[in-house]
Amino acid sequence: MKEVLRQARSYDRSVQLLLLNQFTINLGFYMLMPYLAQHLSGTLGLAGWTVGLVLGVRNFSQQGMFLLGGTLADRLGYKPLIVAGCLLRTVGFAALGLVDSLPALLAASAATGLAGALFNPAVRAYLAADAGERRVEAFALFNVFYQAGILLGPLVGMVLTGLDFKVTCLVSAAVFALLSAVQIRALPARRGDAGGRASEGREGVLRQWREVLANRPFVLFSGAMIGSYVLSFQVYLALPLEVRRLGGNGEFGTVAVALLFAASGLGTIFGQTKVTAWCRARLAQGQALAWGLTAMGLAFVPLLAASAVPVPGEGVGRWALAAGPPVLAALLLALGTMVTYPFEMDTIVRLSGNRLVATHYGLYNTLCGVGITVGNLLTGAALDTARAAGLSALPWLALTVLGLACGAALYGLHRTGRIAAGGPAARPVTA
Repeated sequence: MKEVLRQARSYDRSVQLLLLNQFTINLGFYMLMPYLAQHLSGTLGLAGWTVGLVLGVRNFSQQGMFLLGGTLADRLGYKPLIVAGCLLRTVGFAALGLVDSLPALLAASAATGLAGALFNPAVRAYLAADAGERRVEAFALFNVFYQAGILLGPLVGMVLTGLDFKVTCLVSAAVFALLSAVQIRALPARRGDAGGRASEGREGVLRQWREVLANRPFVLFSGAMIGSYVLSFQVYLALPLEVRRLGGNGEFGTVAVALLFAASGLGTIFGQTKVTAWCRARLAQGQALAWGLTAMGLAFVPLLAASAVPVPGEGVGRWALAAGPPVLAALLLALGTMVTYPFEMDTIVRLSGNRLVATHYGLYNTLCGVGITVGNLLTGAALDTARAAGLSALPWLALTVLGLACGAALYGLHRTGRIAAGGPAARPVTA
């Protein structure tokens, strides 16, 4: 961690603040969201479909609005969208703890999702601009702070929710309120190249969207990278379900699922900068992306192999089979993500030609969000089919093939030079 902090201090104050912002954003978000479903179904007594609706509205309002958030960031500047997103999440999280009617809960959930759509593309575009030629290393640090927030958030939330979920909501809202104040005071204003243009009306926006959609290398790259998000999300879906299937829903299953998240998060925190430095020294950008996706596909091989082993009735053998392969898969998924993420974020900037960077990030996030939704539906169907037909290897084989196919697609884009495009490093413009 000393090396991580030393590298962070080597950047300008704006980059340091963006790294701290992302840690705080994830801290505030993950101290609340893992416990929201239980609050809705338990404390408020809502039906299952209503809980799903509230959570679904949050996800839809975020994924569906990323493109709009990125467009506004390019036009109005990065700082206003970052601040607006944090303020909106302050209101949304406070409301989640104070209201109990379904319309109010839906409005609060939509606000928290829209907040993410506002600040996520802006944060990444701002970081890319101020990091300049050191974008890859900056995004590696960004991922470390990102994962640290994910790890610490649920632990803080568990303590607060033990008192009262309302306390969790209010503390999370206070975190975002404080973050908003710090950013208003200390974050320098930056804006993309679209800011201040005369064509800021509706037709101008549509022209920008058409321009981004006509960027064929970017669209091809986005399609190939969707698989990485489907695969990495299995830490939250397929791997915990497999642990519970073999280890049960008792104390052992809970501990084993916690190990999944700990392995993934701690692996990233302590390994990200070293992995990035190693890849930078030995691999071209496209090669690193291809190898990262391949590693993510191979992460499911331990589970594929374990499916051929007879399941012990009970005892240490069953526990080892329930926890060992999923934890190893989580570590390999984290390794693949460590390889790909910094180069992935940098490639988006390169393919944008440093023009409409936030809009490109917004469209990219939207496409990947849709891919995650479809991928999770298919993964869930594969898990159900596998259990019903006694084909436990089916989902792991499908996920392995997905990773290898996406890795091959990225290598093809690299060999044809389609992900090597781009101009010079982005130059921040003071607003």
